[in-house]
Amino acid sequence: MAAAPVEAVAFDYGGVLTTSMADSLAQWRTASGIDAQSFTDCLRAWLGRDAEQNSPIHALETGRLDAAGFEHALAARLRRTDGSRPEPAGLLAGMFAGLHPDEAMWDLADELRARGTRVAVLSNSWANTYPERLHDGRFEPVVISGEVGLRKPDPDIYRLLCARLELPPQRVAFIDDARPNVEGARRAGLHAVHHSDACATRDALLSLLESGTAVGSTTSQSSKETRA
Repeated sequence: MAAAPVEAVAFDYGGVLTTSMADSLAQWRTASGIDAQSFTDCLRAWLGRDAEQNSPIHALETGRLDAAGFEHALAARLRRTDGSRPEPAGLLAGMFAGLHPDEAMWDLADELRARGTRVAVLSNSWANTYPERLHDGRFEPVVISGEVGLRKPDPDIYRLLCARLELPPQRVAFIDDARPNVEGARRAGLHAVHHSDACATRDALLSLLESGTAVGSTTSQSSKETRA
């Protein structure tokens, strides 16, 4: 089936407009002495496909749990390599301290705008502060999960994105580094690009924009494991 022309591209924030989430988390685990298995088990329980809908991560991402409450819940699940529990305060800041802007992806957003393609952001927030440049008018709309009470991959958040763009889903492309969020976008009818690195994502996205591709068939694959 031929796809309708793509008129807008929505970017995830962490891990797409920034450097790798996995790398930042690995740096934090090493610096803090966090036992990797305890963190993996926690992510699987709270963020995996079988996670309960009221898990602390789901509640954090939808704004029903604040940063302090999440940090206390997380500290109770983690252990350090010496067997001790970490202090709750500062866990979130430490987890994301290694994130930095991926300027190549910001340049891609500017390139798309110069081509006449609208650009937006759709991000699951972990009570984090977004940079001012995200709200400088480059991206419109900016949909943050904690502000709207919905989270990826809930189909309603993709519908909300499209409603704010005033476009049908088949005219919107979405870029994310987390495979479940990419699959959720496809199920909602959007084009989806699985982000690995700026070069591969740019190639996949421009191919989609220039040639027209059936919904859900465009990916930018990576050999790295995405987060749970």
